[in-house]
Amino acid sequence: QVQLVESGGGLVQPGGSLRLSCAVSRRLFSIRDMGWYRQAPGKQRELVASIYSSGSTNYADSVKGRFTISRDNAKNTVYLQMNSLKPEDTAVYYCNLASAAWSWGQGTQVTVSS
Repeated sequence: QVQLVESGGGLVQPGGSLRLSCAVSRRLFSIRDMGWYRQAPGKQRELVASIYSSGSTNYADSVKGRFTISRDNAKNTVYLQMNSLKPEDTAVYYCNLASAAWSWGQGTQVTVSS
Protein backbone atom coordinates (compact mmCIF):
# COMPACT_ATOMS: atom_id res chain seq x y z
CA GLN A 1 0.00 0.00 0.00
CA VAL A 2 1.34 3.39 -0.95
CA GLN A 3 2.30 5.87 1.75
CA LEU A 4 2.23 9.60 1.12
CA VAL A 5 3.97 11.74 3.73
CA GLU A 6 3.52 15.48 3.31
CA SER A 7 5.61 17.99 5.26
CA GLY A 8 6.75 21.60 5.27
CA GLY A 9 3.57 23.42 6.18
CA GLY A 10 3.28 26.09 8.82
CA LEU A 11 2.17 29.60 9.66
CA VAL A 12 3.42 32.33 7.35
CA GLN A 13 2.60 35.98 6.82
CA PRO A 14 1.01 37.19 3.58
CA GLY A 15 3.69 37.54 0.93
CA GLY A 16 5.81 34.83 2.50
CA SER A 17 7.03 31.52 1.13
CA LEU A 18 6.92 27.85 2.03
CA ARG A 19 8.25 24.71 0.42
CA LEU A 20 6.19 21.56 0.81
CA SER A 21 7.57 18.06 0.34
CA CYS A 22 5.82 14.76 -0.27
CA ALA A 23 7.66 11.47 0.11
CA VAL A 24 6.09 8.62 -1.84
CA SER A 25 6.71 5.00 -0.87
CA ARG A 26 5.88 3.45 -4.20
CA ARG A 27 7.90 1.75 -6.90
CA LEU A 28 8.18 3.30 -10.32
CA PHE A 29 7.61 6.79 -8.92
CA SER A 30 9.33 8.27 -11.95
CA ILE A 31 6.53 7.19 -14.29
CA ARG A 32 3.74 8.57 -12.12
CA ASP A 33 1.96 11.80 -12.89
CA MET A 34 1.74 13.59 -9.54
CA GLY A 35 -0.34 16.41 -8.14
CA TRP A 36 -0.60 18.74 -5.18
CA TYR A 37 -4.08 19.35 -3.84
CA ARG A 38 -5.51 21.53 -1.12
CA GLN A 39 -8.66 21.62 0.95
CA ALA A 40 -9.76 24.74 2.76
CA PRO A 41 -12.33 24.59 5.58
CA GLY A 42 -15.82 24.09 4.19
CA LYS A 43 -14.56 23.65 0.63
CA GLN A 44 -13.92 20.72 -1.66
CA ARG A 45 -10.44 19.46 -2.28
CA GLU A 46 -8.93 20.99 -5.38
CA LEU A 47 -5.96 20.23 -7.60
CA VAL A 48 -3.53 23.15 -7.61
CA ALA A 49 -0.52 21.78 -9.49
CA SER A 50 0.45 18.72 -11.52
CA ILE A 51 3.75 17.37 -12.77
CA TYR A 52 3.91 14.60 -15.33
CA SER A 53 6.51 11.91 -15.89
CA SER A 54 7.74 14.00 -18.82
CA GLY A 55 8.43 16.89 -16.47
CA SER A 56 5.72 19.12 -17.87
CA THR A 57 3.57 20.98 -15.37
CA ASN A 58 0.10 22.48 -15.00
CA TYR A 59 -1.27 24.94 -12.48
CA ALA A 60 -4.63 26.17 -11.32
CA ASP A 61 -5.22 29.77 -12.31
CA SER A 62 -5.33 30.79 -8.65
CA VAL A 63 -1.68 29.80 -8.08
CA LYS A 64 -0.14 30.30 -11.52
CA GLY A 65 2.99 32.40 -11.32
CA ARG A 66 3.30 31.94 -7.55
CA PHE A 67 3.61 28.16 -7.04
CA THR A 68 6.14 25.80 -8.62
CA ILE A 69 5.84 22.02 -8.58
CA SER A 70 8.93 19.87 -9.03
CA ARG A 71 10.06 16.32 -8.44
CA ASP A 72 13.18 14.36 -7.51
CA ASN A 73 12.77 10.86 -8.89
CA ALA A 74 15.88 9.62 -7.11
CA LYS A 75 14.26 10.53 -3.78
CA ASN A 76 10.67 9.57 -4.69
CA THR A 77 9.68 13.08 -3.66
CA VAL A 78 7.50 15.80 -5.12
CA TYR A 79 7.78 19.43 -3.99
CA LEU A 80 5.63 22.52 -4.05
CA GLN A 81 7.39 25.86 -3.76
CA MET A 82 4.84 28.48 -2.74
CA ASN A 83 5.72 32.17 -3.02
CA SER A 84 3.71 35.37 -2.54
CA LEU A 85 1.31 33.50 -0.30
CA LYS A 86 -2.15 34.93 0.28
CA PRO A 87 -4.66 34.31 3.08
CA GLU A 88 -6.82 32.43 0.58
CA ASP A 89 -4.02 29.87 0.20
CA THR A 90 -4.77 28.69 3.75
CA ALA A 91 -5.65 25.00 3.54
CA VAL A 92 -4.45 21.50 4.21
CA TYR A 93 -2.19 20.49 1.34
CA TYR A 94 -1.97 16.93 0.04
CA CYS A 95 -0.10 15.12 -2.69
CA ASN A 96 -1.43 12.23 -4.75
CA LEU A 97 -1.44 10.94 -8.27
CA ALA A 98 -2.71 13.50 -10.76
CA SER A 99 -5.73 11.18 -11.04
CA ALA A 100 -6.07 11.17 -7.22
CA ALA A 101 -6.31 7.39 -7.31
CA TRP A 102 -4.25 6.64 -4.20
CA SER A 103 -5.40 6.82 -0.61
CA TRP A 104 -4.79 10.24 0.92
CA GLY A 105 -2.02 10.99 3.37
CA GLN A 106 -2.41 13.16 6.46
CA GLY A 107 -1.62 16.37 4.60
CA THR A 108 0.23 19.40 5.88
CA GLN A 109 -1.45 22.54 7.19
CA VAL A 110 -0.60 25.87 5.58
CA THR A 111 -1.89 28.98 7.31
CA VAL A 112 -1.34 32.41 5.79
CA SER A 113 -2.14 35.12 8.30
CA SER A 114 -0.74 38.29 9.76
